[in-house]
Amino acid sequence: MTEGSVNMNVEIARLQKEIAERLTMPSENLIWEFSDNGDIKVLDLITVNPAHRQSFLFHSTQGFSKVDALYEMLKYVKNYKEIDNSYTIQWSIKGNEELHTSYFRAGNLMDALKKFSYGRDINSTVIFSITLNPIS
Repeated sequence: MTEGSVNMNVEIARLQKEIAERLTMPSENLIWEFSDNGDIKVLDLITVNPAHRQSFLFHSTQGFSKVDALYEMLKYVKNYKEIDNSYTIQWSIKGNEELHTSYFRAGNLMDALKKFSYGRDINSTVIFSITLNPIS
C-alpha cells in the first residue's frame, strides 16, 4: 500500500465521520455504498433505522473519486434542510400490521418514494400516506 492510498483512506474515514456527526447518527446506522458509473464514482448513503431495522436511501452523490463523492455528500449534508422538502411516509411491511413512520428530505414526492423504495421490493411494503410537511 502506498502512502497516497493511506492518506486517501484516512481522508475517507474523516469525511465519513464528519458526515455522520452532522447527521447526528451513529456510524453503525450508516451504509456507504460506492459504485462505478464509467469514470465516475457514485456514493449512495443509506440510513438504517434502529427501531425497525429497515434501510432507506438518504442521498446519492457522485465524483471523480470516493473522496470527491464524499465531499459532495458533505456539501449536501451541510445544506439539505434548506434545499429539500420534508416528507413523512407512513407504511408497514406486508403481512405485519405494525405502522411505521419515516421521514425523508427530497426535492419532490417522487424522489421521496425513490428513497423509501431503494434496495427493496416495492411489493413488500404498504404505504398508507405520504405527507409534505409544513416548512418550519
